[in-house]
Amino acid sequence: MNRSVTSATYVRNISYSLRRQLSDFLDPHETWKDLIVAIRKPSGEPRYTQHHVRRFEGLMAQGKSVTVELLNDWGTTNSTVGELVDILRSLNLLAAANLLLPESISTETQQEVSSARPEVAPPTLLLGEEEAQHPPSASSLQTRMLEEDGGGDTGFPRFLYSELMRITRNFDDRSISDGGSRIGEGGFGTVYKGLLDSRPVAVKKLSPMEDMPLESLQLQFNQEIQTLKLLKHQNLVDMVGFSSDEQHLCIVYALMANGSLLDRLACLDGSPPLSWKQRCSVAEGAARGLEYLHSNHHVHRDVKSANILLDENYVAKISDFGLTRASANRTSATMMTERIVGTRAYMAPEALRGEVTPKSDVFSFGVVLLELLSGLPPADEKQEPQFLMEFRYDIDDEDEELTLEDFVDKKMGDWTMGQVESIYCLASNCLHERKNRRPVIKQVLSEIHSVVKTILLDSP
Repeated sequence: MNRSVTSATYVRNISYSLRRQLSDFLDPHETWKDLIVAIRKPSGEPRYTQHHVRRFEGLMAQGKSVTVELLNDWGTTNSTVGELVDILRSLNLLAAANLLLPESISTETQQEVSSARPEVAPPTLLLGEEEAQHPPSASSLQTRMLEEDGGGDTGFPRFLYSELMRITRNFDDRSISDGGSRIGEGGFGTVYKGLLDSRPVAVKKLSPMEDMPLESLQLQFNQEIQTLKLLKHQNLVDMVGFSSDEQHLCIVYALMANGSLLDRLACLDGSPPLSWKQRCSVAEGAARGLEYLHSNHHVHRDVKSANILLDENYVAKISDFGLTRASANRTSATMMTERIVGTRAYMAPEALRGEVTPKSDVFSFGVVLLELLSGLPPADEKQEPQFLMEFRYDIDDEDEELTLEDFVDKKMGDWTMGQVESIYCLASNCLHERKNRRPVIKQVLSEIHSVVKTILLDSP
């Protein structure tokens, strides 16, 4: 506890570390929304509107803690810790209130909340397994992985951390354009370029964070290795090996020369815009990779353009399998999880409720299709609406000015309206609020293949 905090302390003076601890209670399951509704102006009117909520959701889509951002914003007023604690208690968020002012809660209530802890990521399990068990300790999991005979049981070689330091020039954090080794950010880590026996590789160095401790990070690390050991496909990223010595977790992949689809659609580093033909080919490749995952009873759970990588021939490769879940009973049935994961701008309604189903991947892929059509990012707090998935409401509303033709990325140049309408219709079906009304990924692949075939037939 922080004894310097009293009920009279201004919210703006709460330390950053304490705000982060509060976020562990309020960020999961979007509990922060209960708090934002309860915050009032002195007049009694709600301080925050639905517009504000959407803005905060946009920050969440960027990977920021909404609780921290909300407290930063509310802290610009003269709100106090006492007011915050009163609201938390009224919402029965006693563990969060206890974190700020333990003396404000009765002994009996403290006993009730003493065992309450922020949600910590449980071990990555097969769908259908219980999630009540505690994650193994970092040392036990590390020992188990190191006992795999130098990586032989994983099917991949295990590298010394010192070797990866050497090939990435000590993980030079300068960008490639500035003469360094850093390619960009990956899932829970930074990606660096290296040369392994003259072969270009990408080394993802995983980094523990306040909301992702080492134990949980190692579980995701192990999950990615096991998934890529079991599943091999031309549209899944190629893994070269890994390192897990000295408590440094690294995964080595074949380098994807053209980076991520997200970066290429943004024409980052002056790269030329993708043509319509290239975009449809990328969509087909990514759908084929997803169809392979689903046919093998796996749900990716974090499908997004940043996780679709492009090789030197612009062949799409799905990456980042740390959140992937496999069905224990080899079915595609919906399962439940207590841990909400994924990227908000791509998440299906049922995913926000903790359901794990292949149809959630289909929903996320629908957002990717909109990105391919428009060239716009999945979320942008400066645009209205902030989430790309919501543009379709304006496009489909005859009373709105936005048309599908306006929505299309004019940088493509080689598109036809009929083909665009086919992909847009498919994206809308993927984004249906009710998961049972969405197509399965095999149907999605078939529709995209038909468009690609039409493009090839129309080509001179």
